[in-house]
Amino acid sequence: MTTLNPWFALPDGAPTAVATRRLRAAHEAMVTRGGAPRRDQVRSVVWDSWRRSLGNGVDPDGAPPPVDLLDDELLAYREAHPLAAVMPVIRRLLVADAEADKMIVAVTDAAGRMLWVEGDSQLRGQAERMHFVAGARWGEDVAGTNAPGTALALDTPVQIYGGEHYSRPVQHWSCSAAPVHDPVTGLVLGAIDVTGGDHVASPHVLTLVRATVAAAESELRWLHRDQLGRSSAPPPAARPVSPLLEVLGRERARLTTPAGRTELSLRHSELLLLLAEAAVAGEGRSAEQLAVEVHPGDAAAVTVRAELSRLRRLLGEGTELLGSRPYRLTSALDTDLDQVRRLLARGAVGPALERYPGALLPRSEAPGVRTARARLTGSLRSAVLRSQRPELLLRYSRLPEAADDAAVWQGLLDVLPVSSPRRAAAAGQLLRLRRPSR
Repeated sequence: MTTLNPWFALPDGAPTAVATRRLRAAHEAMVTRGGAPRRDQVRSVVWDSWRRSLGNGVDPDGAPPPVDLLDDELLAYREAHPLAAVMPVIRRLLVADAEADKMIVAVTDAAGRMLWVEGDSQLRGQAERMHFVAGARWGEDVAGTNAPGTALALDTPVQIYGGEHYSRPVQHWSCSAAPVHDPVTGLVLGAIDVTGGDHVASPHVLTLVRATVAAAESELRWLHRDQLGRSSAPPPAARPVSPLLEVLGRERARLTTPAGRTELSLRHSELLLLLAEAAVAGEGRSAEQLAVEVHPGDAAAVTVRAELSRLRRLLGEGTELLGSRPYRLTSALDTDLDQVRRLLARGAVGPALERYPGALLPRSEAPGVRTARARLTGSLRSAVLRSQRPELLLRYSRLPEAADDAAVWQGLLDVLPVSSPRRAAAAGQLLRLRRPSR
């Protein structure tokens, strides 16, 4: 007996009415009612993916996936991505005939974020309505079961046909996708996907996608060897990289410069952070101002001067970072705090939350640090609540500051599907918070 390839959605090349009805019944049973469909109604790869999507709080009738990158930011990101070098291969093997074959070709990064979406212009216009566009994130944890997202989740080529999609607005599409690996490190770089009508779920399309992946990986291997062959040439001048001060989710700051990493004391963490905050506004600080911002009680300016003198010696004479009269940063210094703020300012709530491991210097009682901490926490909390996106609320609810925040747990209950197993935990936490204390 011939064993069917479990990754093929339509082994016979076309759907049948009976199979389509079974699939619709299985989706209704598991995703809508939270039950368990019969195993013969749905492929195991789809069954498992639906369960992961439920567990991640993805709403099957919710808003389209978020668009994280736009305009210049998108252009810069994909130009720097390793798959940019093999786009000519992908276009030659897949995109060239996509218009005639009524297909869309998409290339993602390792998180499922669309970098290039090309092919049939009419289909692309229709796909835009569900945010199947460059810059949108189609990872399985955000968009539910779909070929590129599930291929990346499982690290294997896979097809998803029509009603196998977790999200109902996507169920009139079919897709075939396969992950692309770095031929040197073996790491997943992204995925190549073909999307269109029923014909895209036929076995030969997945074979074509896999062949394109093989060609792309071969090209990457050749480019790597070519680069090694030219490595004896003098390297180009590197662009200067700003030092980075990491203060989020850390009891003490970590400063990374071209010379290496330095773990700072709590007091030095506070002082350098406050000077970085002043630099954002193009300002410096006097010793008296820093004394007020650093010490909860009265403190002499001479104490701050001594701390800054020790900090300058710690950083080394060659690290021209601190100036005086007034105290200020004399060169660019980036902070993970400011990175999160910039993402929030662009409305990129998901990436901001990914960049936020926890509160700013949580042990610090310095008034200036406490103010910055409260502002960032409030901005992030408001943005997550306004988003009404289950995956963001779930991620935020795991942070320590959300444990006793009733608004977060109520927001989570409001957006989680009725069938989500996470609802019980959210309801229990909300009940505990609202129970009168004795």
